Amino acid sequence: MDILNALLHGFAAAITPINLLWALFGCALGTAVGVLPGIGPAVAVAMLLPITAKVDVTASMIFFSGIYYGAMYGGSTTSILLNTPGETASMVTAMEGNKMAKSGRAGAALATSAIGSFVAGTVATVVVTLFAPYVADFAVKLGPPEYFLLMVLAFTTVSAVLGQSALRGLTALFLGLAAGCVGMDQISGQGRYTGGIPELLDGIEIVLVAVGLFAVAEVLYAALYEGRVVEGRNRMSRVHMTARDWRRSIPAWLRGTAIGTPFGCIPAGGTEIPTFLSYATEKKLAKGEDRAEFGTVGAIEGVAGPEAANNATVTAALIPLLTLGIPTSNTTAILLGAFQNYGIQPGPQLFTTSAALVWALIASLYIGNVMLLVLNLPMVGLWVKLLKIPKPQLYAGILIFATVGAYGMRQSAFDLFLLYAMGVLGVVMRRFDFPTAPVVVGMILGPLAEAQMRNAMSIGEGSAAVFVQRPMSLALIVVVAAVLLLPRLLRVWAARRRLPATHAA
Repeated sequence: MDILNALLHGFAAAITPINLLWALFGCALGTAVGVLPGIGPAVAVAMLLPITAKVDVTASMIFFSGIYYGAMYGGSTTSILLNTPGETASMVTAMEGNKMAKSGRAGAALATSAIGSFVAGTVATVVVTLFAPYVADFAVKLGPPEYFLLMVLAFTTVSAVLGQSALRGLTALFLGLAAGCVGMDQISGQGRYTGGIPELLDGIEIVLVAVGLFAVAEVLYAALYEGRVVEGRNRMSRVHMTARDWRRSIPAWLRGTAIGTPFGCIPAGGTEIPTFLSYATEKKLAKGEDRAEFGTVGAIEGVAGPEAANNATVTAALIPLLTLGIPTSNTTAILLGAFQNYGIQPGPQLFTTSAALVWALIASLYIGNVMLLVLNLPMVGLWVKLLKIPKPQLYAGILIFATVGAYGMRQSAFDLFLLYAMGVLGVVMRRFDFPTAPVVVGMILGPLAEAQMRNAMSIGEGSAAVFVQRPMSLALIVVVAAVLLLPRLLRVWAARRRLPATHAA
């Protein structure tokens, strides 16, 4: 009953005219961002962080959340019509969706994608509503050793999951941790690693780093490495589904939601695994002529299942973000920075200290899902027209937005130098396959982890044994070790199993 009352209060805040407008604006912009290939929600949120600094915190977070899940809806449009995923999460959708489009069934593919996203997003939002408060209540009981190890878990999962390799991910993480140490020491008050530059005494602004690594780096990388690509678009057909399409899509939506939601709830990151799992499941369960459509004319289950899994994962990922302060993707890392930009730290206390904000945000998820269904089904022809925007003008606009927003925060020329330095760093990292999200996570959580470690060591009177003497902290150490070691052990085991088969052949 407490949850229901809190949710009703959240709806009362979310349905105010100004918040509804921000939700609509965020959903529309998110859909546009998803449609445009190469511009993901992380870039959009990072670019708009400085510009929305003076907006009310509730409206701002509703806006950013709209961009976040709106991009997941829009990404399917380019995957189906152009075979060009706007987001990595839409890669699997392109496999069957584009074949359906080539067979003249683009409308059915777009319809099952939009409705499946709505179903999965709504179910996952119910899961967030029901379980997030209990996770927060449990996490409140944790002490400094557990908090520190939770942050270590965030470091390891983000660096191990988001990178091409754990080594690259950890390297990016340490860059972020180093940047987070710049500024005044929290206890002694002494300046650290400032190089005698007064502007660095307050630390490096996380917004500048996010905008530089994502928005500026995206533009510079496109200018340096991406050539002009001529894209062919498949013909649009009427957006509707036949009775047979409905019969095949409904079970796929439910299975995709069931696969995606747990992946979002656990702080392990990524939508690629659940979407591929959903696709493999649908292909295995298909029979007869339905199975023959996979890889040939395009099977509607191969679009419905992965799209549902994608949206369920993305929405459920708000549970670890809000309750533990653990981001599981590039965009949730930037959202974590957005919270901090307003002086709010996601974590166990968030449901107590900022209850009104949290429940308004959760209520906006329900409203946003309905908005996105309306925006995506009847207006799909409008979104397709966005693909005609020339890339040079598009990227020039992003660069102008990023520069004006960064300068507007403190009217400092030093901030602009830092912004473009981060942009160049982002280009180098992208060029050599280093993930950028761990840098942001390290910068945000690094100082917090340092403070919690100092508190834990004080509790243990200077002894590190305090981390293994408490059951919960010991369990977290085991989980961290499993995240780091288990994938390698599985690869070694798989390689050893292949060796006898090779010798036998």
